Amino acid sequence: MSELRTAGANPPWDGLDGSDRHAACMVAARDGDRTALDVLVTELTPLVWHVARGNGLDRSTAEDVVQTVWLALLRHLDRLVEPRALVGWLVTTTRREAQRSWRTNRGQVPLSVELTEQLPTEDWLPEDEALRDDRDRRLWTAFSRLNHRCQEILRLTVLAGRAEYRAVAEALSMPRGSIGPTRGRCLSQLRELLNAEGGSR
Repeated sequence: MSELRTAGANPPWDGLDGSDRHAACMVAARDGDRTALDVLVTELTPLVWHVARGNGLDRSTAEDVVQTVWLALLRHLDRLVEPRALVGWLVTTTRREAQRSWRTNRGQVPLSVELTEQLPTEDWLPEDEALRDDRDRRLWTAFSRLNHRCQEILRLTVLAGRAEYRAVAEALSMPRGSIGPTRGRCLSQLRELLNAEGGSR
């Protein structure tokens, strides 16, 4: 990659959407445009983040995975043959890195009970934590009963926000206009399943 520089007043991705925008940023980034990289990171980090979290990682590990994925992109910037495939590459790379981190973390030796009792904590009071755990258990039980597509859509849109619909549509190979209605149907299904589990008290 050539020396980094800043885009001019009319960058090549200006006015573009979706894969066209990301492809233009990729090409510009390969030419050393720092602003193009900033655009990619700003627009696609929420997607990378929620793919990582959706693979069972805690916040700290997910942050490490997000950083690792973007560093991997920088290393492979000149090797991505098809710039339009960037979102798919990010999703696949994030899933692989998340799974690798998850397997690595499973091999860590747990702290002893005596040691954990001495560590400072910000945990809720036992009664509050029990209520929270019960609520979360019912929510995730209901969530697990949704089909895989609904689970992915809710992970990537409820947390990432409407501004990321374009990237979500690319990642899931869905028309952008169908993300909102499908998300609404999935949320309705989740509410019905949650009510069957005893509500969200």
